[in-house]
Amino acid sequence: MNGGVQGQALVVTPPAPLPIGNDRPSIFLAGSIDQGDAPDWQVKIIAMLADLPVTIFNPRRKLWDERWRAEADDPEFRHQVEWELSGLDRADIIALYLAPGSLAPISLLEMGLYASSGRLILCCPDGFWRKGNIDIVAERYAIHCTPNIDALGYELRKKFLLDSSS
Repeated sequence: MNGGVQGQALVVTPPAPLPIGNDRPSIFLAGSIDQGDAPDWQVKIIAMLADLPVTIFNPRRKLWDERWRAEADDPEFRHQVEWELSGLDRADIIALYLAPGSLAPISLLEMGLYASSGRLILCCPDGFWRKGNIDIVAERYAIHCTPNIDALGYELRKKFLLDSSS
């Protein structure tokens, strides 16, 4: 965990616990990771929000052990999934990025879980393999959809700046 000064983003990554009693608005960075193969888009969003008094839940671990099995009885894997589910549940906003060239099955699962929550801001650039499905779901559930990472960061900044002024 780092950050913490008013006016600076607080970034929390697993395995650090999610903060309790945090009065800052929060964002969860959901989306393409693909076992570390997807571009580290989270670093760009974090940089774009670094000066804001927000808490950012970033599920991308710096140290991922390939020996962990994607099975419920693997304690490290279970901790990661439970951390992500708790962060998604607690976040005020969920930024979901679907990278071109990525299959992102877990990101699609997360989109399904939170499509009707009113908390998603979506980025699905051209080239994502199921973009048509994503566009239709976004339309059905009135999910704001941006065309690229820069636009996603802009929308997040705008949202947090507007919310802090009210």
